[in-house]
Amino acid sequence: MVRRLRRAAPSRRAAGQRRVEAGTEAMLGIRFLASEYPTGPWHRGRIDSLGLDENGTPALIEYKKGVGSGVLSQAVSYLSWLDSARHEFEALVKEKLGSEVAESIDWRNPRMVCIAAGFSLHDRVAVHRLRERIDLVRYRVFEGGLLSLLLIESTPGSTRSISERRQIREREVTAGAASKDGKTSAQATATAGAIPSCLQELYAELDEALTVWGEVEVAQLRHYIAYRRMVNVASVIFRPKHEAILVYLKIDQDTVELEEGFSRDMRGIGHLGTGDLEVRIASAADLEKAGPLIRRAFEAA
Repeated sequence: MVRRLRRAAPSRRAAGQRRVEAGTEAMLGIRFLASEYPTGPWHRGRIDSLGLDENGTPALIEYKKGVGSGVLSQAVSYLSWLDSARHEFEALVKEKLGSEVAESIDWRNPRMVCIAAGFSLHDRVAVHRLRERIDLVRYRVFEGGLLSLLLIESTPGSTRSISERRQIREREVTAGAASKDGKTSAQATATAGAIPSCLQELYAELDEALTVWGEVEVAQLRHYIAYRRMVNVASVIFRPKHEAILVYLKIDQDTVELEEGFSRDMRGIGHLGTGDLEVRIASAADLEKAGPLIRRAFEAA
């Protein structure tokens, strides 16, 4: 059970919070940085957990024992603190994860994760009116101490200024949005020409294959397009010179029979995106062959 001990010493933190912090990367796609982090005299609070998510985005986590009443106002307040504490956050990342990671932080859309036993209907509706990226996550503790996290509501957020929003809209996919003709944001972007022309048709089919598995958030990041739920499930990168699309999936590579020219184990090999199974898609036949692997990645997410 998650207890709310805002000013407790680390040794007295709730067991549930400690368990989440020990597994933030596996459960939430967030690298843990600090616990009970003070926000200073103006905001007068302590952020339960501070981290950096798998896409290089600052992430804040708050825990509530019961129904997360008032969680949205607290989330917006802490995101406001983060906006004024960039140098402080960068110094923390540099200390914990190194200079290279600190220099590549993506500040465009910080992430707030609110974990509670439940959320009010008003909070679940109101979160979609906010421009911040906020995940409402419900926890359950089952017999034997098994902890389960379930994403209840999520808003993709937006950039912080009107000018930035306009620039990003011109060149990137806006997560979760839809075009006037009903296409997904990714498909609309391909039609508009942001995707290499030689790959637009193939990418439209891939996008459909990646979004058919229920609620999926699509986000254009600096170097790749992420398809995610609680964590990234797939990352897409374009290789127009080779007329191919690379898809990185989170699958246990030891359970996959690799095929030269189609799939590759990327463990220990640096690459953009997340997920260590690389799948090369250059034709409709490749996409059909990749279908079972995409399904496995979403079933495991």
